[in-house]
Amino acid sequence: MNNSVGNTARLIGAGLRALLVLTIICGVIYPLAVTGIAQALFNDNANGSELKDKSGNVVGSSLIGQRYDLPKQNPDDATEAAKPDLKWFQPRPSNGLGSNSVNTQYSLILSGATNRAGDNGAVNGHCTKDAEEGTLCAQVVAAKEAVVADNSTAGYTVKPQDVPADAVTSSGSGLDPNISPEYAKLQIHRVAEQNQLDVKQVDKLVADHTTGRTLGFMGEPRVNVLELNTALKALTKS
Repeated sequence: MNNSVGNTARLIGAGLRALLVLTIICGVIYPLAVTGIAQALFNDNANGSELKDKSGNVVGSSLIGQRYDLPKQNPDDATEAAKPDLKWFQPRPSNGLGSNSVNTQYSLILSGATNRAGDNGAVNGHCTKDAEEGTLCAQVVAAKEAVVADNSTAGYTVKPQDVPADAVTSSGSGLDPNISPEYAKLQIHRVAEQNQLDVKQVDKLVADHTTGRTLGFMGEPRVNVLELNTALKALTKS
């Protein structure tokens, strides 16, 4: 009987010691070591890839896309459609974003895809103006018309066939921070006109903020919209 109690006590003691040691190693030492290494070697990435302006103020994260819209006429009107501020380079559409309807105490924006098929709303296999309202094709057609209208200036006309796919479709998350170089170049004349800048200045700005494929073969060339607009803001103030 005494041996059984003693063995049980030893097992409980060993278990408690193992719990204490593993708690210290896994719950204290390991997290501190990983955090320390991350801060020392990858400080920018570990802190959310924050992007700062010339004044040193954090303007956002280079990993998360932002919208550049005009202020609403009625901030309390949830049905009022946002209108893009044409002074800035515009990101991809964010049709996958939704509002929080589960807990209305919090004003949250939910990210995600539209989950619509590529031919959703297509008429005879093509996206046309006859597409049913609310379908993906209707959104694409409306977005293309807006891109052509918004980016055409007195001396530059955007052709519908020149509008790239990322200008009229949202990403899987709806938060893609990048656009294609083609979409950025399509916006150059409008941005130059709205900010009273020379087209060559804005063109150089886009070229300077165009990133090639990772390691030369992974992904596609891209332009980070937040980084580009931060540089544009600095240019307009210089």
